[in-house]
Order: sequence, then C-alpha cells, then structure tokens
Amino acid sequence: MTALRELLKSRFGFTDFRPSQEQVCEAVASGRDALLVMPTGAGKSLCYQLPGLARGGTTLVISPLLALIDDQVAKLKALGFRAEQIHSGRTREDSRKACVLYLQGELDFLFIAPERLGVRGFPEMLERRRPGLIAIDEAHCISEWGHDFRPDYRRLGERLRGLRPTPVIAMTATATPVVQEDIVQQLGMAGAERFIQGFRRTNIAIRVHEVPPSGRAHACRTVLKDTGRCPAIVYAPTRKAAEEVAAELKSVFRAEAYHAGMTPAAREDVQTRFLSGKLDVIVATVAFGMGIDKADVRTVVHAGLSGSVEGYYQEIGRAGRDGKPSVAILLYSYADQRTHDFFFNRDYPEVETLQKIYKSAGEAPLPPLPKEALREKAGKLDPETFEKALEKLWIHGGVRVDPEENVARGDPSWRRAYERQRKHRERSLQDMMGFARATDCRMLLFLRHFGDHGDKQGPCGSCDACGGTADQTRTLNEKERGIASLLLAACDDDGLSAGRLFERIVADEKGTSRREFEAVLEVLTRAKLLSVRTESFEKGSETISYRKVALTSQGARAKGSDLEALRVSASPWAEGEGEGRSSRKRKNRQASKKRASAAPDIAESLPPVSAGRLERLRSWRLQKARSQGVPAFRIFGDRVLFALIEHRPASLEELLEIHGLGPKLREKYGPEILEILR
Repeated sequence: MTALRELLKSRFGFTDFRPSQEQVCEAVASGRDALLVMPTGAGKSLCYQLPGLARGGTTLVISPLLALIDDQVAKLKALGFRAEQIHSGRTREDSRKACVLYLQGELDFLFIAPERLGVRGFPEMLERRRPGLIAIDEAHCISEWGHDFRPDYRRLGERLRGLRPTPVIAMTATATPVVQEDIVQQLGMAGAERFIQGFRRTNIAIRVHEVPPSGRAHACRTVLKDTGRCPAIVYAPTRKAAEEVAAELKSVFRAEAYHAGMTPAAREDVQTRFLSGKLDVIVATVAFGMGIDKADVRTVVHAGLSGSVEGYYQEIGRAGRDGKPSVAILLYSYADQRTHDFFFNRDYPEVETLQKIYKSAGEAPLPPLPKEALREKAGKLDPETFEKALEKLWIHGGVRVDPEENVARGDPSWRRAYERQRKHRERSLQDMMGFARATDCRMLLFLRHFGDHGDKQGPCGSCDACGGTADQTRTLNEKERGIASLLLAACDDDGLSAGRLFERIVADEKGTSRREFEAVLEVLTRAKLLSVRTESFEKGSETISYRKVALTSQGARAKGSDLEALRVSASPWAEGEGEGRSSRKRKNRQASKKRASAAPDIAESLPPVSAGRLERLRSWRLQKARSQGVPAFRIFGDRVLFALIEHRPASLEELLEIHGLGPKLREKYGPEILEILR
C-alpha cells in the first residue's frame, strides 16, 4: 500500500484516496479478480489505472463507448502515461502502430472496443504478450439482465480465456444483485472480491412530478428558471421530443438539442459548446453523457420515464460531480407506459414469432436455409419483425447464422431463456414506474435496488419524499369531470383516435385545451376506465402512428361517484397553458425528417445498374461479416440495403436519412458505402 500511495501522489497528483478506492486498489494490485459496482463520478477509473501501474506491463481496458475511450486516452496522455486505443474510429495504420507498441511493451494502457476481440487473430496477438491487468468497463453490458445488454460483451469470458490467469476487474455504475451474479459467472471469476458500495449521492436532491407529455416542455422551462439550476441536462425519450423541448427552452436559455439524427459534426459542436460553458442547457436522448465529464452540471431533468431504475440512476449521476448541491427532476405520467410498451413490443417479439422461425430453420443433417428463404417459410413475416426475432433467437442460441446469412436450428432450450429475459425487461419498466410513484426516501430505494447493504445512514433528508414535497394530487374540478363524462360517453369498445376524440370534446366543451384533455385522458386510463393503444397506417412511404382510445368494461359501468373519486396531479409545473400553446405552435412549424424505408421485394424490379449496385453492397456486407465472424444482418439488414439503392445518398450527411443507418454505422462504413453507390 505504500507503493500505491506513492504512485497515487507522484503519477496522479492526488494526496489521498476517495472513499472506497483504497480497498479496491489493494485487492486488484495483489492480483485478485474484482467486481466493482460504484456510482458515476465516484472514481472507478483510478481503481484500474493505479493497480495496473503497480503491477507493471500493459493494462488492457475494454469499453463499449468510443467517446469514453478517446476521453480516457487523452487524459492519460496528458498525465504522461503511454496510452493507445484500437477501435472502428481509428485508421488501420493507427491500429497497427498500437499493436506494435503493445507487443514491444511500450504501452501502459491499451483501450479496445469489445468487438475487436472478435476480429480473427487479434486475441492471439494479445496472447503473445499477456497484459498485466484486464479492466472491463460498463460490465453490466455482459448480462442479459442488465439495462444495456450487448451480445459482443456476452462473449468476453470465452474470448479472454487465452489471457488468463491475468487478473480481471469488472466495473459498472449500475448492477443489481442478479446482474452482479451474472457478470462474475460469465467472466469465470466466481471467486472475485465484490465491492458494492458508494451508491448514496448526498449532494443530489431527487424530485418526482407527474406531468403529462404536453406540459413537460413548459415544466422544464419553469424549473430551470430558478437561480442556480444551470448548467443542465434534459433527457428526452425521443429525438422529436428533444427538438420540441429545446425549441421551448431557447426563448429563455442558451439551449440546443443533441441526438443521433444529427450529423457527427453538429453533435460535436453542441457537445463542445456545452462542455465549455457556451450553452446553458443540452436537451438530449439518453445516448448523451456516457463518458462525458462535466463537473458543474447542477440539474438533470428527465422529460419522461426512464426504461429502468439502473438507467435512471446512471443518468442522474451526471449532476453534481463536483460535490456541490444539485437536483434531479423526473417528469412522468402513465402515457410513458405506452411509449415503452411500443418499444418493448418492437424489440422483443412474442415467443410464438420466434418459435415459427425456429421450427422453419433446418435441423441437421438438413442444410442451413438462406435467411430470405427462412422468412418465406416462416410465413412471410414483416421484415423488421423477422430481423428482431432472428437476432433474439441467435443471441439465445436458438439458431446458428453463418456470415453468408444461412440459418440452421440451434439449441432447443432457447425459449426458456428468452421468456425470462422478456419478463425481466417488462419488470424493469414496472420497477421504474414503482420508483416514480413511491412515497419512501428515493435514495433508500436506490440502495435497496442495487444491494448496497453497507450503507446504514437512513433516509437522505433531501429528496421530495423526505422533505414532504412529493407530488400532490387533487380531485377533478367541475370542468375536468365534464371532460371525463364526455370521454366515457364518446368512446366505445372499438375505439376512436385520440385526435378525433379531442375534436368531439372541444365541440361540446368549449375552451378545452389539449393539455386539459390529455390530463383527464391519462387519469381515466390509469383508472382502467379507458384503454389506449398505439396503431399505425401507411401514407406514401411514411408510417403514421396514432393513439386509439377504447372504452373498457369497467368504464362502461362507471358512475358519477367513480368520477368524483378520481385524482389528478396538482404539480404547478403542469400549468402554464399560454406558454404551452405557443410552444405547440413552434412544434407545428418544425419540419420532420422523413425516414426512407423500401419494401423488401424491390430487388425484383430494379434496373440493371441499380441491381448491380445492390449485388456489390451485398458482397461488401458479406465480406465485413466474414471478417468479423458474425451473420451479415449484424452489419445491417436488407431494408437498409434496399433503402440505400432506392435513395442513393451522395454524402455522409445524406446517409443519416436512411432509416437504420445511424451515426455509428455511418462513421464506420460511410465512405465505403458511398464508393459502392457511385
């Protein structure tokens, strides 16, 4: 420990450890495996950097976040350490140089993305000179029970076997006890020391308010106007919501949106201005903030319910990293359940859908089926549903897919594992909704969720529940009861669109605002008197989604006394109809980008020149898949190929207009795709 303290001061410039760091560093430096679950901003990085230096050799760091890798390497180099990185954002020449430096023993730290270990020959290169320590960041990605499960992380235990017995430290800010157990099992480190601590954030006051979606832009504006609430991060559930909230805030603050639909240059500009203090507020989807170190964020607002408690905790941890008082505000409503249900049903198809594909896949000794032939045999499933279901089957071993897109039947036990994961995802959202509606201390809820049993300090004393400022409710006023009665009378069990219902209500109840309508609709839905589901129809090349509202059997029996018992949020942040109306006018003026999506049978009617381009794209995709040892659909699906041919983008910016080809894929493959499309 004397050597560790000397290194801490001489190489990092710190006079002492932060709470919990010393014990971790001692265990890892002595060669023991470790699982470290420690919140964002608590100093996880030092827990592998310091022991890595003490052990000598190169510390291999595996991280899924390219922005975080770049940031960490830059910081280590600034401190005088020899650090390099290898990932898809680097040129082949730079990657080769990093490999040479590693083999020559000229690196203190080598950062790689997890996919790199799947490249043929790369693990063998690492084995020629084993690292002194292996650090796995964002380790919750290993577990199918984690909030950000990634298949490439799941294979780390298998791919790192050749580097053992080098000690491993697996680190994450968000892992429940179930996820913790899965991490150590998958990495083959059952004897690892576990450090589960430090989850209490004494300087963050958590506030939760029930606010309908139509009132959230105004709510953000209201709360951020308070003195000392900026700089601030506002998390929005969708790109569209991020744009809308940013438009509302721009009238008061230096605010900008940040999401994956923007060009990399535009995102970089917004991020740089926020980090340098030239922006007060950044309104972003949840991708923002991973690995971004801005110590003076005073407020984190969630303009919608997070998908899990783990994700929410990680995101609010970006406030107050300088230790000064900060606030985290969650705006939620029952409507968020519908949004998450839509994404859940899209990303986790019904088990019966997977079963169709499994049964249709050839079983040995039958030869594997080409992917498109399998889709036909399985009943001509919708291409997007088929791709999602096939990927889930592949992850759970139900099928084997080779780089040429040939599919064979796999392990018959896939169903049980998939059903467990599907139910787990459903419970994650239920847990988050339970957190929002709870009346207990918010910090104690976090501690129980993550299994931090070492914290005995009791309630935090600063959250809304502890301070008696939890969101209040009231009974419906006379106008709201009138709207509720009209809604129940206008609906039947077949259902009407929410827009049509609003028009009917306005015709009978003059002066009804959309905010009032939405608030009452939410109350009736939560009381199970009405049901709301999302449906869609095709208009040209665009899919239009809408909400369909139907009367439930319970609603058909409702009486006046039932309406008098209903309660609505009394949060003052949900008010401000004047500003909300002007905000909606601005929203209506914003032009929405159209996402191209071509039908899968387009190949049959293509002219020869386009058919040639399609064939070249398919060959290129197959080559990439083979080099990475994955099925071709893991590069991207056929719908992306057809959209590329139909719209033939001519620049990197235009590539982002192709649905399914986001910034990561554009940065990785963009120039090669454009060359093929010429």
